[in-house]
Amino acid sequence: MTFWFSFQHYNLVNTAGREFIGLDNYIYFFSSSSLAIAAFNSVLIVVGVVVLTIGIGIGLVLLLDLEFPGSSFARVLAISPFFIMPTVAALIWKNLLLDPVNGLFTTILRAVGLPGVDWFGVFPLMSIITIIAWQWVGFSVLILLTALQSLDRELKEAAAMDGAGSFAIFRFIILPHLARPIGIVVMIETIFLLSVFAEIFVTTSGGPGLASTNLSFLIYVQALLRFDVGLASAGGVISIILANVVAYFLAKAVSRSLEI
Repeated sequence: MTFWFSFQHYNLVNTAGREFIGLDNYIYFFSSSSLAIAAFNSVLIVVGVVVLTIGIGIGLVLLLDLEFPGSSFARVLAISPFFIMPTVAALIWKNLLLDPVNGLFTTILRAVGLPGVDWFGVFPLMSIITIIAWQWVGFSVLILLTALQSLDRELKEAAAMDGAGSFAIFRFIILPHLARPIGIVVMIETIFLLSVFAEIFVTTSGGPGLASTNLSFLIYVQALLRFDVGLASAGGVISIILANVVAYFLAKAVSRSLEI
């Protein structure tokens, strides 16, 4: 039905004017600057979140792999943000942490003599990337920590006895061992992050302007704010094609790494 509606002029405000218009909806989308901006923002969100979650995840995994009092509890805390609903996570960051008047970060800035910042107004996309990365770093930790704990500790001990330092052990033993799970994390996160919506809807509503609008939110605007089913369906078909192309190449890359 979505594919069929994408070839229709179909607006719920005027259902009597429904007609077949061929590729006009697709031509409008590809000629509109909104699509380019939304696609670029989608890429920025995916790349930003993946880089942050992998980088922070590796750092946390190296710490959580050590044995210390409360290590089991610390591991649970590190993983727990992944199980928080996106809407709840967005509300926590919007009202408790990034609020420009009473937020925690504003309080810290004022304590050192700096003015508060309207994070969602000045840095909308960066704020959304931070929220999503905070959620997904738990997933990265879960996968990478499981993989790291499967590494034979005798291998690291032998390298240390041969004179290898901590950085050399990380560079030549730990990082290659984590290469495959990192690839899996990148693939799964990329597929899911292409459809981010709740965090944007709750915090910035795609603004200011189109500064934080991604493909999912652009389709929402066309369908449920402008009631244009035809244009929204065309955007949905475009998103499905892009997501499947990305998923195909990521799956091929991960499968090749698993064969090595």
